[in-house]
Amino acid sequence: MKYSVILEPQEEGGFTARCLELPGAISQGETKTEALENVKDAIRLILEVFREDLENLNHGQSEVLKVELADVL
Repeated sequence: MKYSVILEPQEEGGFTARCLELPGAISQGETKTEALENVKDAIRLILEVFREDLENLNHGQSEVLKVELADVL
């Protein structure tokens, strides 16, 4: 799955990377590459927590469905 990431240079140096689809997935790095790798780790961790939370909901009786949305400009 692909995610949109905003990469912003910081005044004090380095870069901040944040995922638009997962607002809690924010990270930083000294280089663009490092910031992107770090935000990938943040995305993986958030998705792991989501998966664990879903497994605990209704003792596994919840459904996971995919929905398609039109592009919003």
